[in-house]
Amino acid sequence: MKLEDGKNQFIQAWGSLASQWGISKSMAQIHALLLSSPAGLSADEIMEQVQLSRGNVNTNVRELINWRLVRKETVLGERKEFFVADHDVYSIAQHIMEERRRREIEPVRLLLNQLKNAKIEGNAEEVKHFQGIISDLSDFVSQMENLMNLATKINNNNYLKKMIKAIS
Repeated sequence: MKLEDGKNQFIQAWGSLASQWGISKSMAQIHALLLSSPAGLSADEIMEQVQLSRGNVNTNVRELINWRLVRKETVLGERKEFFVADHDVYSIAQHIMEERRRREIEPVRLLLNQLKNAKIEGNAEEVKHFQGIISDLSDFVSQMENLMNLATKINNNNYLKKMIKAIS
């Protein structure tokens, strides 16, 4: 298989998985392209290789930078900016966990805590059931958040690798 064919298959597969991760196909394809490129790429190069508009590329690259999966670099003598992906798989996983915790887990935890502390009125049996479920979910989400916090605070990737291998 030619390298270009392999890269294209990877970019398409990464893009297809995007909806399961809650991100756009375009963002995932750009990430896959930058992951598979040892050097930085300009917006023009990204546009050409993934066949996306400039606006789409700029929006998604900015979002990848927000997720700390990509960084912007300048080259002396070049007017263009180049975008480089973080190639450390464990660092990528940590950044994704941090961002998903911030965007998804925290809002749910806050809602569950509000509901847990709210005075609920209604049928006593149904209120008791609802409060029990909310309490259990709140405890579970807090435990998952603690686990994610622990995983993201580990700065030594070798330790994280060992921990993942031990539980798999």
